Amino acid sequence: MPRQTGAVGGRTLIVACGALVRELLEVVRVNDLDQIDVECLPASYHNTPALIPDAVESRVRSAHDRYDRVFVGYADCGTGGRLDAVCAELGVERLPGAHCYEFFTGAAPFGEIQDAEIGTFYLTDYLVRHFDRIVIAGLGLDRYPQLLPDYFGNYTRLLYLAQTDDPDLVEKGRSAAKRLGLRYEVRRTGYGELETSVVHLRNPTAADRVPRVEASPAGAA
Repeated sequence: MPRQTGAVGGRTLIVACGALVRELLEVVRVNDLDQIDVECLPASYHNTPALIPDAVESRVRSAHDRYDRVFVGYADCGTGGRLDAVCAELGVERLPGAHCYEFFTGAAPFGEIQDAEIGTFYLTDYLVRHFDRIVIAGLGLDRYPQLLPDYFGNYTRLLYLAQTDDPDLVEKGRSAAKRLGLRYEVRRTGYGELETSVVHLRNPTAADRVPRVEASPAGAA
């Protein structure tokens, strides 16, 4: 559960992936979580996960004297455990799972999905909206379309995990699947454990709290 990093005014900060900003703000709004602020790091880190741990650490440390608690709105997201190491050092917790797909579906259902068809490429609402920028341009396929088989030759389906019921996004997902040459399926997930974890921030227990995190000296590793 989320842990305390300071003791200022009872407010909570979520340091999150930019790909989750719309969903996080909606969860905060519908649950009347007025004591929670959301700050997002660039969603482009989705394609460069090595940047995530240091960026999260910097943002958490800079917030420690302004917030009572800080929660990390990332799954592991391809960091290979480095983000977990940062969270352990700072005494904060993150969203459950290896990546956002897992906490949207839940761990057990995601395992079943993967087992059923290992060659699945996943999109969320955010990734459908920004498919051209994040996937096509992000992988260089706008400049080098001949690389499409190298990236997606081993995939068999595109599964759109939908957080909202939006027919326009369903059709955009269909177009994305066609562009990648993959079979298309849609599964409505809602906000899953993202909402569960954020709502818990309303009433953390005393056991969730740890001493203030001191900022690293300038130039420290």
